[in-house]
Amino acid sequence: MFTGLIEDTGRVDVVQRSEGGARLRVATRLARELQPGDSIAVNGVCLTATDLDETGFWADLSPVTLNVTALGRLAPGRLVNLERPVRADARMGGHFVLGHVDATGTIAALEKQGEAWRLAVRIPAGLEPLVIPRGSIAIDGISLTIAAIEGRDILMQIIPFTFAHTNLSQAAAGDLVNLEADVLGKYVLRAIETRGAASDALQGGVAT
Repeated sequence: MFTGLIEDTGRVDVVQRSEGGARLRVATRLARELQPGDSIAVNGVCLTATDLDETGFWADLSPVTLNVTALGRLAPGRLVNLERPVRADARMGGHFVLGHVDATGTIAALEKQGEAWRLAVRIPAGLEPLVIPRGSIAIDGISLTIAAIEGRDILMQIIPFTFAHTNLSQAAAGDLVNLEADVLGKYVLRAIETRGAASDALQGGVAT
């Protein structure tokens, strides 16, 4: 599990594509603190560091990962957001982020407003029930608060620190980003959808 508080930005060194997926190498100082098999979130996608040295790590991308996330668009030179899983004894900041991307969205606008930045991301229709004003969402792994919703655009205010220490410093309108809705909202929505079936199942269990 992650928090959406980005530890470091890495730079994509190599992308090797094949019929079976792809391999990605990311240069980062965090490689010195990883072991083979460790999980690491890359732009909000939970990946496994397979090979590493002091300057970076390799990770495998399955065809499913390439299809449902924006990682397939990565090219050498691109910045990526990196976060290691949260430790059980660590303080919890941000919000609960699983590293399981729900969908991709498109940056509709990224504009400077005073000292901050206004970010607008267009989300797919299927994600609309899971976003609320002042709710949390992970965008490329960054824990952000939704300031407002305009149609299918969610709007966020980005403080200078977040802009400077994430891949938003290299982002632009039209970029594809990974979206993970707040997991609590998913459970609530699922509970509502299955309320009748769950009630029947519980009643059946009591009867037996």
